[in-house]
Amino acid sequence: METQCQSHPEKKAYVHYNHTDACKFARWTAKESFDFMYARPWQHVVDFYSDMVNDRLCLSDLFGTERTRFIHRDDNEIPEVEAGSDGNEDRSGRLARCNFKIVVSYHGGSFDGWQKQPGLNTVQGLVEKSLGTFVDERKAQLLKEKCKPLEGCSIVAGRTDKGVSALQQVCSFYTWRKDVKLCDIEDAINSAAPGKIRVVSVSKVSRVFHPNFSAKWRRYLYIFPLDDGENRKESNGSELQVENFFNNENFGQQTDGHGENVENELISDEGILESSRKPRRFSVSRVNMLLEKLEGKLLSYKMFARDTKASRNTGPPTECFLYHARATEAILPYSVKDQGDGRKVMCVELVANRFLRKMVRVLVATSIREAAAGAEDDALLKLMDATCRRATAPPAPSDGLCLVDVGYTNFDPQNSLIL
Repeated sequence: METQCQSHPEKKAYVHYNHTDACKFARWTAKESFDFMYARPWQHVVDFYSDMVNDRLCLSDLFGTERTRFIHRDDNEIPEVEAGSDGNEDRSGRLARCNFKIVVSYHGGSFDGWQKQPGLNTVQGLVEKSLGTFVDERKAQLLKEKCKPLEGCSIVAGRTDKGVSALQQVCSFYTWRKDVKLCDIEDAINSAAPGKIRVVSVSKVSRVFHPNFSAKWRRYLYIFPLDDGENRKESNGSELQVENFFNNENFGQQTDGHGENVENELISDEGILESSRKPRRFSVSRVNMLLEKLEGKLLSYKMFARDTKASRNTGPPTECFLYHARATEAILPYSVKDQGDGRKVMCVELVANRFLRKMVRVLVATSIREAAAGAEDDALLKLMDATCRRATAPPAPSDGLCLVDVGYTNFDPQNSLIL
């Protein structure tokens, strides 16, 4: 019996971050935050993104025509032919290759993310397979000799996780062939997975263009479904809940049933304190104020990242510059196949020079958690100084996230979805 017990090591107990501010008792635990995020009608958001990918709906149906006029545009800041070179010049070497900028829209729920992985249905895998017919003879022979499939090689502006959609994802592909037509590239990708991926535009660009390194900013949109009772501005519901919570005569004297003060207790994932008194509503305006404090600052978002080292000795740093961070309430139109007046949602727009892994989803989830707890306006800024990532909330569901577009000129705050 003793030997059998030793063969099953004790399960590691993960401890929640011990907040010390006045809102610590009103703040959700990781499990409570996770349950709150996932107990939502996400299918409506998934259907909305699917309709946009298939060009049945667009962002103007959500925000209005005026605020989306700049989204679907042809970027003419990237020269089609590099200065001093002739794209039709018949000579070998780097100057002879043709570089194509491909803007694609895809439904995240239909793929296992962007990055190509063995045995998974990824966007990159599908795109590169479609580009296989356009590689030059030399590369085709090399692939054949190495017993590898005939595929092109694409470079992307930013990899998206499983479930994350995109409206204008930018990738590039080059070949030494001169007979490749733009319409042929478009048809090849569109026919690979109809209804799941669509080419927005294809253009021939300078060979120095790099979708990632040339980009100056990325714009993400997160759509979060709301309940009827949330964001009631008239009654100020979330603030009233928080006030009632703190005014409770037993606040600060809570016990775990054994006479110990909960304030000094670190709660594990397997023994989470259940408290029906915690606020379950939040104000969208409060989320907006929390996010707005991040604008115009170069900050380390290592506490808001996941699946990456908090401190790096090599590789890119964890600092990001947020140009725009806002939240607002909107009405999400139902899918064209459904009937109804639409669903109330919170839209979060984040524009930055770069994003860390799952950074947007953690920011959204943490903002909602802090808003529900009645935290101060600089709560997110204070979390930057935390030493444990459990200080921030678990990532919000990927179903609500969408890469809207990528910019190659300086960001103009007037060209924002949420002003």
